[in-house]
Amino acid sequence: MAQEGTTRSQFLQHSLAAAASFAVLPQSANAAKYGGFGAGSPEVLDPATAEVDAEILASDAVQKALSNVKAYATSAQAMLDTLAADPQADIGSKIRKDFEFSQLRADMNTLNSAFDEDTQRGTDRLIRIILQDITELETANRQKAGVARSERRLDIMKGKLAKLSKAFGDYLAFAK
Repeated sequence: MAQEGTTRSQFLQHSLAAAASFAVLPQSANAAKYGGFGAGSPEVLDPATAEVDAEILASDAVQKALSNVKAYATSAQAMLDTLAADPQADIGSKIRKDFEFSQLRADMNTLNSAFDEDTQRGTDRLIRIILQDITELETANRQKAGVARSERRLDIMKGKLAKLSKAFGDYLAFAK
């Protein structure tokens, strides 16, 4: 009686051929859009089409939060100016003081309450980007005592601060 079926070597050949075809055949990559990169994201809206509740935006709590978010944006630019003037400046304490996470998140969420649901989906993404940028900035700022900041590290910090300033600008564009 002859045994019908697949041998181990045939199975491996077929499996490798299938795996190779998946690796070689072109597939589209899905990426979110922020700035000029990536594919269009349904999450981030154009600030011009944002629905803002004027009554909520005019409230004291939201106006205070808006003022605080503008101060955060100013602080990010001031840190960038500080690094331009003194590449070895230690801005770690200023990062922790000016960008205190719980207060920053509370201010942005309070401001976010003036937007409709669809707009909030886009601004929520910007809030996450801002918080991530601050975390990355703190990490990039860490420096051993007595060791000068390298040109590469300085460029990374300047890039993070520029990205943070842009993210704050993008977020504040929704409140206009």
